[in-house]
Amino acid sequence: MERSPLNGRKIHGRRRIRLGAAMAVLAAGALTATGLAGNARAADINVAKNAGFESGLANWSCTNGSGTTVSSPAHGGTAALKATPSGQDTARCSQTVAVKPGSTYTLSSWVQGGYAYLGASGTGTTDVSTWSPGSGDWTQLTTSFRTGPDTTSVEVYTHGWYGQSAYLVDDVSVNGPDGGGGTDPEPTIPSAPAGLAVGATTSSSVALSWNAVSGATGYTVYRDGQKAATTTGNSATVTGLAADTAYQFAVTATNAAGESVKSTAVSGRTAKEGGGNPGTSVPKHAVTGYWQNFNNGATVQKLSDVPANYDIIAVSFADATSTPGAVTFNLDTAGLNGYTVDQFKADIKAKQAAGKNVIISVGGEKGSVSVNSDASAANFANSVHSLIQEYGFNGVDIDLENGLNSTYMTKALRSLSQKAGSGLVITMAPQTIDMQSTGGEYFKTALGIKDILTVVNTQYYNSGSMLGCDGKVYSQGSVDFLTALACIQLEGGLDPSQVGLGVPASTSGAGSGYVPPSVVNAALDCLASGTNCGTFKPSKTYPGIRGAMTWSTNWDAKSGNAWSNSVAPHVHGLP
Repeated sequence: MERSPLNGRKIHGRRRIRLGAAMAVLAAGALTATGLAGNARAADINVAKNAGFESGLANWSCTNGSGTTVSSPAHGGTAALKATPSGQDTARCSQTVAVKPGSTYTLSSWVQGGYAYLGASGTGTTDVSTWSPGSGDWTQLTTSFRTGPDTTSVEVYTHGWYGQSAYLVDDVSVNGPDGGGGTDPEPTIPSAPAGLAVGATTSSSVALSWNAVSGATGYTVYRDGQKAATTTGNSATVTGLAADTAYQFAVTATNAAGESVKSTAVSGRTAKEGGGNPGTSVPKHAVTGYWQNFNNGATVQKLSDVPANYDIIAVSFADATSTPGAVTFNLDTAGLNGYTVDQFKADIKAKQAAGKNVIISVGGEKGSVSVNSDASAANFANSVHSLIQEYGFNGVDIDLENGLNSTYMTKALRSLSQKAGSGLVITMAPQTIDMQSTGGEYFKTALGIKDILTVVNTQYYNSGSMLGCDGKVYSQGSVDFLTALACIQLEGGLDPSQVGLGVPASTSGAGSGYVPPSVVNAALDCLASGTNCGTFKPSKTYPGIRGAMTWSTNWDAKSGNAWSNSVAPHVHGLP
């Protein structure tokens, strides 16, 4: 969210995606000795080097420093390539491999995240490519090519697309005859996974996670000594369990060489029947408003000045400290005309007595909170819990506009939930670009805490044109923009009760994207009941859609509360 009326950010609209550009994994073909019919053909090999990125970017070259290696998520082993398109750069990463003339190769790789292409050039015949429009899970791309009669080397490459989110690549294979360059060493049986831990439980399931193992391409989970699940990642949820029952779990790592010994076993107990998280005090259809703890030209308010139209009030913002991941809150008494901490705390209690939820928002346009390790995740959870205890907040809002790590933010929020209890309100306010794909870090975080998440209020402004769930491009400021983009979340795994439409309260509240309240109401009708739609109409209705959010209650007040006086009654009147 913006701390100034016009923050000056320029976010370019997405380009319409062309089904061109390429990514590649080369495949294996038959090999017979020239003039020696009947001779046994040589075994095909993977002629790509450092195909699993276990040695960083060795043997690979990425344009403009767009590529790096990450430890999570990895399809196999302990690393994967992550490359981020920027401007006119598609984040192209390539490697030249030695090949045998007149031979067939199979090219493949596993991809995740944003648009990902795979291809081969300089084949001497027909260059090839294949692509994926983005995925929250690992997806395999495969194609093949044949080398020309004089071709001894081929460039294999991967890249993303303009304006799209980062993509990940792992386990590249260019399988075919040895062109003289050989291959990486054959795999050995991996070691047993370490760090096996129990995560969230329900009455019929237990979530497990463990440390990735170098050289592993998959994992097998055992329950009480019996095989229960297999996965390519380092986490799994075992389902079909009895309520209020203890189980022993272990996990092994596997690859082409075989299966490791079992890890140290851990015990996990399912919850009692009906023991899940109860509903919070947030109504079925709710209006969220951000309250500014600063003066930027909007109306200066006390919490007591915020109209009853708002069901969730997000106090903006908590501040980063010198401790990684930790946050604090400092009431701007001077900027708020002498509003004291004691008055602030009393107003929180008064709002709660009236059935409202007051939460602390972390981040904003200038927020610099970084949760990217186990230690910073613990610091985040502990510090937010301390603020909840000190001020009486009902929960937390995640509004990190400068990057988010889904692995550690998920850990932080789960830890916070355990500390604060089942009534904790958790909201998120990602920018529009952050919710274009289930492979994005914000979307992955939302899905990772779906069982404890209250609502995601995506900021449908300051974004320019974006892709809708139907693959078409929509311009901000219309019913179609709101509905077609919200549809991505509704079809991507979030419950309708976890989806809200975030819009500016006035033209001063954002640099672009303001829509009249009537447009917000029409978009809610379209999603909830299929009425008042524009050219885009979702394939089904979502009567449980949560509602709407605005930046901010202060800008709303500056305009005579025109936004909340129109939108709130409509939200509360949804089916």
